[in-house]
Amino acid sequence: MSIKVTGKAFDAKIFMRLMSFANKYRLEFFIGTLSAILLSLVSVAKPILLQEMVNTYFKNKDEVGILNYSLLMVVFLVAEVFLQFIFIYKVNWLGQHIIKDIRTKLQKHMLQFKMSYFDNSSVGKLVTRLVSDTETIADFFGQGLFMIVSDLLKMVVVAVVMLWMNWKLALISFVVLPILIYATKLFQMAIKASFQEVRVQVANLNGFVQERVTGMKIVQLFNREKIEYENFVNINNKHKKAYIKTVWYYSIFFPIAEILSSIAVGLLVWYGGLDIVNNGITNVGQIISFIMMSQMLFRPLRQIADKFNTLQMGMVAGDRIFEVLDTHSQIDKTGDLTASHFRGDISFKNVHFSYIVGEEVLKGISFDVKAGETIAIVGATGAGKSTIISLVNRFYEINEGEICIDNVNIEEYTLNSLRNQIAVVLQDVFLFSDSIYKNIVLSNTNISLDEVIEASKKIGIHDFIMSLPNNYHYNVKERGVMLSSGQRQLIAFLRAYISKPSVLILDEATSSIDSYSEKLLQGATDRITKNQTSIIIAHRLTTVKKADRIIVMEKGKIVEQGSHHDLLELNGYYKNLYDMQFAQEIEL
Repeated sequence: MSIKVTGKAFDAKIFMRLMSFANKYRLEFFIGTLSAILLSLVSVAKPILLQEMVNTYFKNKDEVGILNYSLLMVVFLVAEVFLQFIFIYKVNWLGQHIIKDIRTKLQKHMLQFKMSYFDNSSVGKLVTRLVSDTETIADFFGQGLFMIVSDLLKMVVVAVVMLWMNWKLALISFVVLPILIYATKLFQMAIKASFQEVRVQVANLNGFVQERVTGMKIVQLFNREKIEYENFVNINNKHKKAYIKTVWYYSIFFPIAEILSSIAVGLLVWYGGLDIVNNGITNVGQIISFIMMSQMLFRPLRQIADKFNTLQMGMVAGDRIFEVLDTHSQIDKTGDLTASHFRGDISFKNVHFSYIVGEEVLKGISFDVKAGETIAIVGATGAGKSTIISLVNRFYEINEGEICIDNVNIEEYTLNSLRNQIAVVLQDVFLFSDSIYKNIVLSNTNISLDEVIEASKKIGIHDFIMSLPNNYHYNVKERGVMLSSGQRQLIAFLRAYISKPSVLILDEATSSIDSYSEKLLQGATDRITKNQTSIIIAHRLTTVKKADRIIVMEKGKIVEQGSHHDLLELNGYYKNLYDMQFAQEIEL
């Protein structure tokens, strides 16, 4: 369950969850707090010394006394600067280390999510949680919490010193405090909703930009530049309006706070001056000292309002992050059996599955794949072919039934070991912005460049890679845009081949490549699938014909099974599919 930020200025539950991340940095937390306390004590020394200088040494024209007190004020000033340095450095150091830990925990948590979570979540919003919201939490510690504590301590110390020096002047100074505190409370309540709206619009903006930049080719192919620009202007305008609302509240609050502060100074001068004229207890040094301290009292209060909003923004961001952290979207049933190697026997037993509750994609399918056997799965779009691939890898959890490998339910294997033994080549190949070599090994340090070169020679793509600048160290850029679709498929096939899997799955891996690339992959496919369990989803006749067995699917059910010739003799669904999709290839 997500902890929602309420209309309260301070949410204790979210605050305590954020503070729990500071437990491992107790020393820095202590140093930051101690420096805040010492800073509040040192800050009141200057007005006290100034009062003594004016009342004693200025009046008596004591040059030595003035010099000594001036040097003493310099000492306190240096001490204040040093403490300020320690304070600012430590609290911001603490904030950055905490958000590093939060980002690490959040990323680790998200990596374990099922595919269904990402199917229903905006990439841009998830990026906002991981980047922007965590930065806001850094401000929560560096610019919010500790700054508020420091300012409050300073205000308390100043108030106590003022009461000790001259309680009447102190009460005169405090006259406007209730009004300022009330104005501050109204300001915080008003701007709270504005900051929440700003965070929502930032996430919407990030999500929109992420999708349009990723799909820029589609935008331009369908001549949607003007439409998408207008959509962006609309979303950007909503973000601007949300932020301007916060500016509006700031523009009202700070002038009011400044006026109230000036009124307090005016009352001090008026009352103190009359008291001096009437030979009261007030003196000139006290008035000067109280003017300084009143500014030390009111300025932090004005800043606290601003910093409290930073604190609130941090809690809003924390709430959004905890919403993701509290989301349970992991595979529930995971065993402890490590799959070091599979023979390759695969069984689907009455498997039911649905992406959306009540809308079954697989409707009780059952089939067996023997070790070393190559099967092809064919059927119309939406028949459930690719879903089978996802279920074997446990990207999703089945609703009913059982999937076994080597007569063991896949739920009994650890996820990592299960997926390590299954290599998949997808139709839509994803390459990272990195070198070809790193895209092949995927940071597996156990695979050397020499092994990659040897494997690529066996597959027959070594010459193609060597023709590129920097060959195996050629940077393919984001999503592999520097390579053609066929070249990306070749890289993906080599990536699967080099991992030496127990089970190989090709999900329409040759459907979008040219004839030359297909020829290369066909040779590699024959080599890698020999005596190895392989599941192939393909539209190309050459691949389907070579399969030991063909499974024909329609609307989530298996309607036919058998060899290519056996299925043609049945003159059923496969024969119709063959006539429609494969006959043209024979002619070509």
